[in-house]
Amino acid sequence: MSTDADTIVSAIIAKWCAGFAKLDAAALSSLYASNAFFFGSNPKLYRGRDGVADYFNGLPRWRKPSAAFSEVRAAEVGSDIINTAATVSFDLAGERPDLVVKMSWVIMREDGDWKIVNHHASSQAPLI
Repeated sequence: MSTDADTIVSAIIAKWCAGFAKLDAAALSSLYASNAFFFGSNPKLYRGRDGVADYFNGLPRWRKPSAAFSEVRAAEVGSDIINTAATVSFDLAGERPDLVVKMSWVIMREDGDWKIVNHHASSQAPLI
């Protein structure tokens, strides 16, 4: 991953974690492309910024949620696209068991800014 891609991905992760800590659907949805696809922790496919906001507004109102990204990998696919994969650990302060997921994002340049165009979370536990 180039230094530019590192910087771009790190900045988006920092904003994402800050928004998640407040369950701020507006701040989180602003990180996504206008035509984003979003698979979160339920089977529904959410589309666009409004869909992303609906997803985050629909989450339980945990008192002190946090997310930590690890094993972050990124690859530039082209001059305007970065493919990203990571492990994300969610700490919900004992209000539910902690959750660890695999997360992948496709990040693209939209209107001069970097936005998540595809978000997919899946179980870290083997399915087969």
